[in-house]
Amino acid sequence: MLGGATYAAAVVMIVKPNEISPGGATGIAALLNVLFAFPIGTAVLLLNLPLLWAGFRKYGGVFILKTAIATVTVSVLLDVFAALLPPLHPDPVLAAVFGGVLMGFGLSLVMLRGATTGGMDIVAKLINRRFPQFTVGRVMLAGDAVIVLLSALVYRKFESALYSVVALYASSRVMDGVLYGADRGKILYIVTDAPEAAAKAITQGVRRGVTLLEAVGGYTGRRRRMLMCTVRSHETFAVLKLMKTIDPKAFITVGEAGEIIGEGFKKSE
Repeated sequence: MLGGATYAAAVVMIVKPNEISPGGATGIAALLNVLFAFPIGTAVLLLNLPLLWAGFRKYGGVFILKTAIATVTVSVLLDVFAALLPPLHPDPVLAAVFGGVLMGFGLSLVMLRGATTGGMDIVAKLINRRFPQFTVGRVMLAGDAVIVLLSALVYRKFESALYSVVALYASSRVMDGVLYGADRGKILYIVTDAPEAAAKAITQGVRRGVTLLEAVGGYTGRRRRMLMCTVRSHETFAVLKLMKTIDPKAFITVGEAGEIIGEGFKKSE
């Protein structure tokens, strides 16, 4: 609901008033609003009904329930915000960039909870599920190209298409960063004299798995057991705090994990 509210506010306050297309079903609804004064939120809901049915057939009840909640939230708030929030008219480039960033952030919050706001979101998730090499953000960017061209015709301004491209690109970059950045983390290599106690503490205290590796000191030739642990970035401090209590002399290396696939992280498709 927070993601839907962010997206709706971005469309109503920044994107639509500056004749920028938000793409997807909302973009079509915005064009219908210009041509026929049809409420954007109502149009979004009507356009999404067949897509919700397609999503239900593919993903089942839980996914479609979350998506229906997000879609209804966006649809209602689009019309409510249109009556309550003032339109902003900053520099067109700023409008395109910040409007796109807010739209992408709002959509990302929705998708992180396993749902979409309908429209191209459902189409993008269906394509991404079948072809993982096509990221959600880029699929949506490609699918929105036609709507952008239509917006230039409706607004009778070629600049609208250009600013729309900027907004949609910014949105796609934010979405890729949030959605795929969420699969990033830290990998810790811990050399300690208390490997069993450390492994137990991390498993129970941070609830992350630990792998024990046999290691040999290159200088001393001493055989020891080294811990390897992969965590979310915000969990790193908890591991370091535990190790300070268990073995203050532990040697710890913290590295970046560009993507983590497995139990407790991103699921393999």
